Amino acid sequence: MLVTELSFGGAAIGNLYAEVSDEGARAAIDAAWEGGIRTFDTAPHYGLGLSERRLGEALRHRPRAQYVICTKVGRLLDPADVAERSIPGGRTEHPADRDTEGFAVPADHVRRFDFSADGVRRGIEASLDRLGLDRVDIVLIHDPDDHGEQALREAYPALEKMRAEKIVGAIGAGMNQAPMLTRFVTETDIDVVLIAGRYTLLDSSAADALLPAALDRGVSVLAGGVFNSGLLAAPVAGATYDYHTAPPALVSRAQRLAEACARFGVPLRAAAARFPLTHPAVTSVLIGARTAAEISDAIRLRALDIPAALWDALATTDQEGRG
Repeated sequence: MLVTELSFGGAAIGNLYAEVSDEGARAAIDAAWEGGIRTFDTAPHYGLGLSERRLGEALRHRPRAQYVICTKVGRLLDPADVAERSIPGGRTEHPADRDTEGFAVPADHVRRFDFSADGVRRGIEASLDRLGLDRVDIVLIHDPDDHGEQALREAYPALEKMRAEKIVGAIGAGMNQAPMLTRFVTETDIDVVLIAGRYTLLDSSAADALLPAALDRGVSVLAGGVFNSGLLAAPVAGATYDYHTAPPALVSRAQRLAEACARFGVPLRAAAARFPLTHPAVTSVLIGARTAAEISDAIRLRALDIPAALWDALATTDQEGRG
């Protein structure tokens, strides 16, 4: 399965942090397509299914063989009234008017972790319904941090069976941490992992074990969170790092990296997006975009010539700053 070096990350069009209009989301997806991006990542978690619905609406009229859709399993979306009735002890609770997990959407559904074999199959069926497609190309076990053993014992075998039956294409796992992904790489026969925020200019911890293991076993790596949720795109006070306000010391580190990039005439965000691709295990970088301008900017910067000397300068700058 071929993926493009730039992939479209679908969290933002699921209204992550702020609302995006249907027209704005469609324009962002269309701009990605026009710029040559053919790999699109989404998940039920993103906007309680909104991201999947928007991607499906924008892509289903395109030639199906020309693009790759990646979605995830591990969270089922239950209607809010069903969730109210299912609370133990006969208690009832009323969901908030808006989602409480960072997406600007109505809380008409609630997420329920389910890494069982049945949950995996139900999750894929629901995703296909939201996407309006007859298949997905990549399915990832999503954030099994607190459910690792069940994910390995139940979710993975279910996906392996579905892959053998050609119900799904490539299979893998996607997380914000490297150690458990390393277990998936070394203990299973997955095809791909998505590592978010752990192979960036500010945190390259995935290089310790995950990336070498992936390279050794022929597992492809998709790199997400390359801006660490914002700081490496705009290193200013108040910027976010891993979805929290970045501490001043981290902002200073990012600003020094930006200054080093400027000496080579390269924007920091261009270097941040390109850095993961310097490792041979990484096949694609996910860029989350909520507007056509954002994704067009990423595509333009992908063509920028980045001298090899810049990587040495960035490593030296960061080492000196922390030393």
